[in-house]
Amino acid sequence: MKPPETKITNGIIDATVYLPDEQTGYNRGPRFDWAGVIPDLSYKGHTYFGQWIDTYSPTSHDAVMGPVEAFDPLGFDEAKPGETFIKIGIGALVKPDSSAYNFMRPYAILNYGNWKVKSKPDEVKFFQALNENEYAYEYKKNIRLKKHRPILVITHTLKNTGKRTIETEVYDHNFFVIDRQPTGPGFVVTFPDDLHEKPDGKEAYVSIKNNQLIFLKELKDKYIAFKDLTDGKGASYHITIENQKTGAGVKITGDRPISKLAFWSSLKTLCPEPYIKIRAKPGQKVSWKISYEYYTVNN
Repeated sequence: MKPPETKITNGIIDATVYLPDEQTGYNRGPRFDWAGVIPDLSYKGHTYFGQWIDTYSPTSHDAVMGPVEAFDPLGFDEAKPGETFIKIGIGALVKPDSSAYNFMRPYAILNYGNWKVKSKPDEVKFFQALNENEYAYEYKKNIRLKKHRPILVITHTLKNTGKRTIETEVYDHNFFVIDRQPTGPGFVVTFPDDLHEKPDGKEAYVSIKNNQLIFLKELKDKYIAFKDLTDGKGASYHITIENQKTGAGVKITGDRPISKLAFWSSLKTLCPEPYIKIRAKPGQKVSWKISYEYYTVNN
């Protein structure tokens, strides 16, 4: 069965957005926010997202495409086996045993909360309300294309309606599949500050020059992973990715500082992963925004 979807356009960008549904949604897994899976987005003949996994299951931890986000769990450590913990954008999940949290585990989802979706020609609005024990929230996420500009904006608002303070980190995994090209020569990723990690045995595939990752060779069966390119120092939210072979580029900016900057890439996808910190006391509302400006590279 085809997952529910909607299409948006501003006459410059065309995109498909999958919609959350606990029975038929494309992503029904326990890791990523269900709102905002984008399987395709095109601008001036270039494409930026697409399927990157070889084997798909809607309930797996990586059944996602596009600029998908994931929140660190709430209440996991204090929950006893059989009790629930919270993943914003998903719901209340069951802690099966005393093992540490592992994003790859298939945690059962006990409470999905209440989802609402409103679509316009150039915008999709998501809303989820969840009330589970002492944690409760109202989460709004809007995906909008700016008028007359090649920009996609994702805005978020989280209101804490529960009894406990919500304190978490959220990151955007950014599963880019640019022009369906394999990750390799021609791809350059530019970060706001000089990078502090080393390729760690992958020097033949990628080099670090000041604030850039420059791909030298197709990854084939390899992958590149960095835990934190800021070395714990954080950074401003400003990243660009260019496929200099095909001429496609994208500039990513956020209105909150990056607390940690991971990076992961395989042959089929390229993923800067900027984290930001979120804290909301009971009754408090917090908001944040991420913008994607698409452009072409003179090659």
